[in-house]
Amino acid sequence: MRRSPHPVTLRQLQYVVAVADRRSFRRAAADCHVSQPSLSAQIALVEDLLAVRLFERDPRSVSLTAAGEAFVAEARDLLLGADALFERARTLADPLKGSLRLGIIPTVGPYLLAHAAPRLRAELPGLAVRWHEEKTPLLVQQLERGELDGAILALEAELPELPHAVIGKDPFVLGVGDGHPLARASGAVKPSELADEPVLVLDDGHCFRDQVLSFCARSGAEQASVRATSLPTLVQMAAAGGLTVLPRIAVAIENRHAALRIRPFAPKPPARTIALVWRRRSALEPALAAAARSLRQSFAELSAG
Repeated sequence: MRRSPHPVTLRQLQYVVAVADRRSFRRAAADCHVSQPSLSAQIALVEDLLAVRLFERDPRSVSLTAAGEAFVAEARDLLLGADALFERARTLADPLKGSLRLGIIPTVGPYLLAHAAPRLRAELPGLAVRWHEEKTPLLVQQLERGELDGAILALEAELPELPHAVIGKDPFVLGVGDGHPLARASGAVKPSELADEPVLVLDDGHCFRDQVLSFCARSGAEQASVRATSLPTLVQMAAAGGLTVLPRIAVAIENRHAALRIRPFAPKPPARTIALVWRRRSALEPALAAAARSLRQSFAELSAG
């Protein structure tokens, strides 16, 4: 291990990675809470010290050179390692004290957090949890970049192999608008009854959409030509006489006005597995595991209600 000073500081590496992520010196400077001239000067200094051109600059855009791509990948890993080192040192004193940045998908957040957030504050008063709602692909990206400490996702989505703690199973139910033939009964519905039926689904980017489409393919249902941007919109569209598939966790809120006839599936309902995931070797794993236990209890109570 070298004992002499390194030519580049961690702070300078943060500047380089910020510009690579934002593709803009101005936005990167804002993210790093420094002036743009200061950030630009520091990055120019890094390039001079390394004798490597990291960025191609023109008046309208910033792009990485081939050398910059390789350097940023290594710099990102080093910064994540530094973050883990300092987090681990902090947690040696009290692993359940500090802050957690948690992401959550839109088809879970509005329904779980009303129950889970107060419980987390009561059971883990030393942890300040900051929530960020976003679709699965972006949450995974933010987690890998170290911008989030964990994320609540559905394990059925296309995910990298990550440590996780299961929070609960969320079955799917059928939501049917008045006037549709399937609204005349209230019992369980067999997937085969959806054969050739157009099912309203969410727009691209939602992992719940992909899970519903997979179920539709197995049951012979078709995707309706119109898509919704959110579960509330999906319910309103189906209420006009269509049908849709909803996660059961959302029914109490989204169908509170009984706009849809809700029918469970039988004999084995499709479901998604909700879990809290985090990075490998995260120094915050004890806090994340404790948060997962609290979230699991909230989910169980919500599902039973």
